[in-house]
Amino acid sequence: MPKYKMIDLFAGIGGIRLGFDKVFKENAETVFVSEIDNFAMITYRQNFDDDFDISGDIRDVEEKEIPDFDICLAGFPCQAFSIAGRKQGFDDDYYGNYRGTLFKEVVRICDYHKPKIIFCENVKGLVIHDKGRTFKIICDAFEKIGYRVHYKILNSKDFGLAQNRERIYIVCFRNDVDDSYFEFPDPTNEKVSIRDILEDEPIPSKYYLSETYVETLRKHKKRHQDAGNGFGYVIRDLDGIAGALVCGGMGREKNLIIDEREHSLEPMTKIKGEINKESIRKLTPREWARLQGFPESFVLNAADTHLYKQFGNTVSVNVIERIARKIEEVLE
Repeated sequence: MPKYKMIDLFAGIGGIRLGFDKVFKENAETVFVSEIDNFAMITYRQNFDDDFDISGDIRDVEEKEIPDFDICLAGFPCQAFSIAGRKQGFDDDYYGNYRGTLFKEVVRICDYHKPKIIFCENVKGLVIHDKGRTFKIICDAFEKIGYRVHYKILNSKDFGLAQNRERIYIVCFRNDVDDSYFEFPDPTNEKVSIRDILEDEPIPSKYYLSETYVETLRKHKKRHQDAGNGFGYVIRDLDGIAGALVCGGMGREKNLIIDEREHSLEPMTKIKGEINKESIRKLTPREWARLQGFPESFVLNAADTHLYKQFGNTVSVNVIERIARKIEEVLE
């Protein structure tokens, strides 16, 4: 029997679980999963062989309905605290869903079950939101239900990934667990560039921008520059790293590249104008998956629109794995 049972809250496509599974292997078993996005649920099911259904909105699940567990994984929604968003925090109302308060669901469930470990990931803006008061509320809530809180901001680029992605990682140990020698992992400093994660040629022409769209992006960027803003598309150096992957807005256009390898100039979809002659293209969903540390075996069957959203919202598996290893050392 596995030593530890885990639950995966706000699971997305299972990035946090992947990192923990790689470390704990047969010593851990996931017994409950909750995710509200239907398309993310489909991708999750395609990649994890569970004998139970994924639960939807965690607010509709009573804590007693969840099986007992030792480790809680919770990537609670970060849009409410994101620098890229409106940073409304606990006041964030998104179509009636108060994203900023969803961390309270983690507290509610863990207060009832009292697992050994609570692990959370969020945007680094959480620390400074509302002059630090928001983060203090979160830490105080975990402490009040019997946990000691450790946290640190880590950057994916320091852990073998070609992406500049700073996130805060929170590890809570139940008070009776000796966490005296827990420490977050040191950077591996493995150098990886965008060139290392490119798919083999030829890249489908649908990822190459049309001349009309390239011109639109240039005009958009110039308007913002003239107004003193820093918004606009970014073409990345193949020997450099990508910016943080995000969904929506200019998410894909912030990580454009020039890929002059063989590719068709025949459009696969209906576009305005011809495919650009400068070989400017978006990164593919598989390349986004690699930037987040997902294995090649991870199944990507959804439409590109959904995959970009899913990988923009997910976590960097390399970082999760390193932290999980430190947690395992404490538990063992």
